[in-house]
Amino acid sequence: MENETDRSRTIEQLEGIEWPDPPSDGTGLVKAVHNLRKRPINLLTAWEMSRLIGQDVGIPWLLPVALEILRETATDQPLGGFYDDDLLTAVLTRRSPIWQSNPQWAANLKEVISLLEDISPNTREDVRSFFLEAETKASN
Repeated sequence: MENETDRSRTIEQLEGIEWPDPPSDGTGLVKAVHNLRKRPINLLTAWEMSRLIGQDVGIPWLLPVALEILRETATDQPLGGFYDDDLLTAVLTRRSPIWQSNPQWAANLKEVISLLEDISPNTREDVRSFFLEAETKASN
């Protein structure tokens, strides 16, 4: 999976949009998302990426990176390696326009899923919904 994004840059830099400071009464998630947009992509953890992706922030830059992480860790799962269900769920639950606009991303995600030997019960429903939506859109 190729991703030509300069990962030393922040989402703010890549978007060219600087968000104002979060409201003082904003939730922890709102404050976290505002702060994470200011961090270089290569310094974001999988969990931090899952928070941003789950809020549809930085999708054009983060989703390809997330797919790479998921692919790399999927091959470690059978060996007892850690697999990030939060990141997988954040990616799986992006809606169809993202996958329709980027069919290679959808194909990459399907490949990652095929590599997984053990998917948590909570995530299985998201996998099922992703495939159902992908099949429905492909047949239209």
